[in-house]
Amino acid sequence: MNFAKSFALATLVTGSVFAVGWQVHAETNRVKFPENLDQLVHYTTVRRGNVTEHIMTTPESMEAIKSGLPVPAGTYFVLVDHRDGELYRYFVMEKGEGFGADYDERRRTADWQFQWFWPDKTVNMNENTARCQSCHRSQQDSDYLYTADRIPEFTGTPVE
Repeated sequence: MNFAKSFALATLVTGSVFAVGWQVHAETNRVKFPENLDQLVHYTTVRRGNVTEHIMTTPESMEAIKSGLPVPAGTYFVLVDHRDGELYRYFVMEKGEGFGADYDERRRTADWQFQWFWPDKTVNMNENTARCQSCHRSQQDSDYLYTADRIPEFTGTPVE
């Protein structure tokens, strides 16, 4: 094998190992399913084809956002994912004191952590929470939240 082919093969193998080494699969973390789901405020609904997502959070986080304050530690945001009218899964973001320290800078989303749960509220290990962090990092200016801008519009009926 000549040098060029050897170098190309070595580069391909190194790149593959590097990519696999950074790939993160489903994982457990500090996010717990909220015990007080019935006390959360359903402030918005997002519809995409056969998917309906009801998004809710704590009254305290709603007041903080409306007041221009940071979302407090202990906050949950819960996305209730329905497919064709049936509960499919839950997506939970939890903000906790020191949660960010569990990740290196490339994955960190302040003190937010993310987890998917099945309808029976067990952790859905088929999901990749690193993907959630990657996507939510683009929302750094809104405390990593996609729908925080809808909270000031909420007057008792979920904003669509």
